[in-house]
Amino acid sequence: MTNFLSAGTTALLAFSVIASAQDLPVRQDDMIPAQAELIYERGLQYLAKSQHEKGNWNDSVGTEPGVVGLCVAAFLAHGEDPNNGPYSKNIRAGIDYILSQQNEKNGYIGSSMYNHAFATKALAESYGVLDHPKIAPALEKAVELIVSSQKKNRFGAWRYTPESRDADTTVTGCQMVTLFAARNAGVAVPDEAIKKGLAYLATCRGRDGDYGYTSASGGKPTLTAIGSLCLSLAKERDSKGYQASLAYLKKNIDFRDRYYPFYFEYYMSQALFHADEATWKEWNARNIRYLSTIQSSDGSFPGNQGASFNTAGALLSLALNYRFLPIYEK
Repeated sequence: MTNFLSAGTTALLAFSVIASAQDLPVRQDDMIPAQAELIYERGLQYLAKSQHEKGNWNDSVGTEPGVVGLCVAAFLAHGEDPNNGPYSKNIRAGIDYILSQQNEKNGYIGSSMYNHAFATKALAESYGVLDHPKIAPALEKAVELIVSSQKKNRFGAWRYTPESRDADTTVTGCQMVTLFAARNAGVAVPDEAIKKGLAYLATCRGRDGDYGYTSASGGKPTLTAIGSLCLSLAKERDSKGYQASLAYLKKNIDFRDRYYPFYFEYYMSQALFHADEATWKEWNARNIRYLSTIQSSDGSFPGNQGASFNTAGALLSLALNYRFLPIYEK
């Protein structure tokens, strides 16, 4: 991982933004653990205070649009109103920053496909609730770039740049999740793009269900969480591949990624949310306890990836408790 449609369709998306930019629904079906809410609110307060006026964050990776996208998603995933809520200025500033980083000609956001995916995902998650005329056309262009990049790739997947001919599970996984988020937002995503992406990921799955980086060897829990999540979002949880991967993740429920801890948190929570209820509850309880012990006094999370990325990743690992975003539904 690095440090981090037609004119008619655009008009339809833009209308949908305006029509949907209303109060977010309030979830009342599940009790939110008090400790999770405390961690989350402290984390959001940190992100709000440390955001630059341009919409990015003041740390080593905070200028990367993908990181800004994850921070925006952290606000939205908590049910924050992007139009009139207490963090609306933060959300809007983040979205404006992402839009400012997009290449107007080809729709590319940032300087890597990591950045492009997470930034595009934030656009997909915000366009239905934020009244902003530039989101729909920007989202459309960004999705088109993901699809066109896959067509150029000999593996039918993705890697670091739109022109990459090779592929890996991390970059492919974040493009796949973004395509599912875009589809949930009403953007047309070819079924073939999903099928090819899943087919590539399957070549990286070992016999034990674990996923490797560029092949089926060297499997790791973080990579397996990514592959498992993609199968869940594709509604393929009954497949043998998914069941094998879930069994592997259950065996490694105590694992902590020392290199990319919050990247792992982000994906592991989503992957196990789609598992059986008992596994999810066990992971969620452990995760809440763990995050409560490492959160800094200012609400941020420590690590060498940058406080903005760390904090957004940690909060999004708790976001399944709220489930405001469509991508977090089962």
